[in-house]
Amino acid sequence: MTQVSSLTHAISINPANGEQIGHYPFESAEALDAALARAAAGFSVWRRTPVEQRAQSLIALAQALRDDAPKLARMITLEMGKPTTQARGEIEKCAQLCEWYAEHGPAMLTAESTLVEGGKARIEYRPLGPILAVMPWNFPIWQVLRGAVPALIAGNTYVLKHAPNVMGSAYLLRDAIQRAGFAEGVFEVINVTPDGVSKAITDPRIAAVTLTGSVRAGIAIGAQAGAALKKCVLELGGSDPFIVLNDADLDEAVQAAVIGRYQNSGQVCAAAKRLIIEEGVVEEFTRKFVEATRKLKVGDPLAADTYIGPMARFDLRDELDQQVRDTLEEGATLLLGGGKSAGAGNYYEPTVLANVTDRMTSFKQELFGPVASIITARDCAHAVALANDSEFGLTATIYTANVQLAQQLTSELETGGVFINGYSASDPRVTFGGVKKSGFGRELSHFGVREFCNAQTVWLDRK
Repeated sequence: MTQVSSLTHAISINPANGEQIGHYPFESAEALDAALARAAAGFSVWRRTPVEQRAQSLIALAQALRDDAPKLARMITLEMGKPTTQARGEIEKCAQLCEWYAEHGPAMLTAESTLVEGGKARIEYRPLGPILAVMPWNFPIWQVLRGAVPALIAGNTYVLKHAPNVMGSAYLLRDAIQRAGFAEGVFEVINVTPDGVSKAITDPRIAAVTLTGSVRAGIAIGAQAGAALKKCVLELGGSDPFIVLNDADLDEAVQAAVIGRYQNSGQVCAAAKRLIIEEGVVEEFTRKFVEATRKLKVGDPLAADTYIGPMARFDLRDELDQQVRDTLEEGATLLLGGGKSAGAGNYYEPTVLANVTDRMTSFKQELFGPVASIITARDCAHAVALANDSEFGLTATIYTANVQLAQQLTSELETGGVFINGYSASDPRVTFGGVKKSGFGRELSHFGVREFCNAQTVWLDRK
């Protein structure tokens, strides 16, 4: 394949072997303008489309996703290295998302009566307009639809700017949406440089902005949206604590911790990154965790039995490797892995660091890859203090037999979500989002539908 410059093209490189598999030229200012014009025109039609009809479009999209699952999953695997079994699971999860909002979304938009005399006031939920979405590569389809589906059922249109290394996935998704019968302009894909993103944010046809990405990207996008007086939702990084207390079922906790840390090769914002274990069970937990991690199959992401594939980008592997080296120099103990795998692929060994303290790099920074850090807590209060000692606040997990205690501890945890005896996950039935440098705003549930709605007060005959 012809080699092109990343200054002029979005480039997709197969992380399993380092070969370029796709390149997509960045669009001109005229092409961006045309896409925004289609999104604005599409909004004028889509907002007036009955919500029941919008729901039927989501049902059709669910079927289109299932029909296209083999090629969508393969593209995800080739572009960012997600093991094929997990990639297929991502597509099925997206189909179920569409079906759930088709069933429950219309009720979330029902007008709400308010407590005024005569019952003559109500709140109506009106769509805002075209939403600009800047999305990451780690869940190329789920991340997009997690935000798009609630916005679309509400009557907004969606303009996707995807990560450069997964543009093939973006275009396949656009094809599925078009085949599902959505009107022109309801879902647009733009392939632009950061300057193009800035132009889109300031364009009056864009009503609001959503970003899933790094803290640095969140600061930049949030500042631009704020300067343009446009609402934005930011879902940023995380260094999520996974707390295990002395009375926990260790076998269940270990199994959940392994999945929570190593799924998608550890490239999950809400992954269990800091394993905070009460000192009475830290030795046994550590032994069982290392044993379970050692059994994970690392290899070709197209193989059905592979659990850990390559990391998505070579620069991110270099960054992760340096973070591990820094942590070891600071005094942590290496129990497993700890380096780049040999060969052309972008693999990093499943790694376990023990004796990590709150002064070390892997505690203070987000490690976006297959590396677990084990931290010892004196008691449950110390565990919560360690959990909160982070600039992030996305999700947290608590494993304990004392559910009442766990529920008490949730009020102390500075996170957007808490999972008791279960690892963190996103689900359309519950809201998802963070606090502190993990961002603001919420996705999913009825919050995700209403984030990009105008809650309009309608008051009749106020005397």
